[in-house]
Amino acid sequence: MSNFEQDSLEYHRAQSEFDTNGKTGTLLTKPCNTEKELSMAYSPGVAYPCLEIEKDIDKAYEYTNKGNLVAVVSDGTAVLGLGDIGHLAGKPVMEGKGVLFKSFANVDAVDIELNTKDTEEIIKIVAAMADSFGGVNLEDISAPRCFEIEKRLKEICNVPVFHDDQHGTAVITTAGLINVIEMSGKKPEDLKVVVIGAGASGIACASMYKELGVKNITMLDSKGVIHSGRDDLNEYKQLFAFETPDRTLEDACKGADMILGLSGPDLISKEMVASMAESPIIFACANPNPEIKPPLAKEARPDVIIGTGRSDYPNQVNNVLGFPQIFRGALDVRATKITENMKMAASRALAALAKEPVPEHVKAAHGRENMEFGPDYIIPSPFDRRVLVYVASAVAQAAIEDGVARVKDFDLESYKEKLQRLADHLDGKL
Repeated sequence: MSNFEQDSLEYHRAQSEFDTNGKTGTLLTKPCNTEKELSMAYSPGVAYPCLEIEKDIDKAYEYTNKGNLVAVVSDGTAVLGLGDIGHLAGKPVMEGKGVLFKSFANVDAVDIELNTKDTEEIIKIVAAMADSFGGVNLEDISAPRCFEIEKRLKEICNVPVFHDDQHGTAVITTAGLINVIEMSGKKPEDLKVVVIGAGASGIACASMYKELGVKNITMLDSKGVIHSGRDDLNEYKQLFAFETPDRTLEDACKGADMILGLSGPDLISKEMVASMAESPIIFACANPNPEIKPPLAKEARPDVIIGTGRSDYPNQVNNVLGFPQIFRGALDVRATKITENMKMAASRALAALAKEPVPEHVKAAHGRENMEFGPDYIIPSPFDRRVLVYVASAVAQAAIEDGVARVKDFDLESYKEKLQRLADHLDGKL
């Protein structure tokens, strides 16, 4: 057992007599130290907010934690790179998601692991409990079931339902693509994009690139290029089937402007990179070993812009840049759903922040003296607290514009100031 493995196991155990195992617990937000406080926390005083909510269900946002609470729901069928390991085996990951929600956006999260893989049963369970929360984060549910589950729940539920495995990577890589398009002078409609992996994340990314204006997308699954001549495609893959002579990854990479890897290690060769178009971009997101390592890609093409899912290379595609801040913005305007416009607003906000001067403490966190907008910095750092201000405010404003927000009296500048105070608080400045 490695030192890191042992340290990780110890990290998840109780550290003191009154500590608990795991990574999350209950934080009380009101005192309960006197007779009066006890009577207000429970009987008889608790009856008064109950009666107010009975008269107006939206009062739940005022008198309960609903407005700052997200359910992290999983069935354990697609956990990280571990696959179908079971609902309880996935619980450490779901607790970890709660840690990230709280650490990066001050959002409270409760992890819920469902002991069922039945699509209809999952939909029924989540729909029945959704009103207890301000939003639902679906996590690590295998494709193609995850598409149907999210789609149906978005139609049924009165709160945002967001499958981060689909949309998180899409939001982050779209931000990077926006900036590369600007740097290269290329147009979205002229790009050839190759997506390796036709699972939840690959399909969501490709769909978002379409929203950006990309028309030519070649997607590959384990059997090769998805094309119109195949008769083994589910309804989601069929959306990306078109007539093409390409059959292999080598074929598809020729002349490609972008490759998105969401599959496995070392699938992209130097020869494939060399065959790409001028000023190519690669997002090699397989973890911990990407489809191609940045040094190897740059040997083949010095003009390549590359990002990975790893923190030890520039341009990290890290979902923590998205889901906490997206939910923060959605919760703060009491949104009923997360729209395509809200996701694109998040991407554009991240793209804009990457062009701003990087604070010294962020550079120090990465051990880099030079971090400025360019080939090695097209995506902001997760350590930059301004991500919260930029993304949450953009998402909240988009929700208002789309008419999915319950809050009607919304002042964007005041909200940005509130988010900055929160960011300072999370940074320990207050």
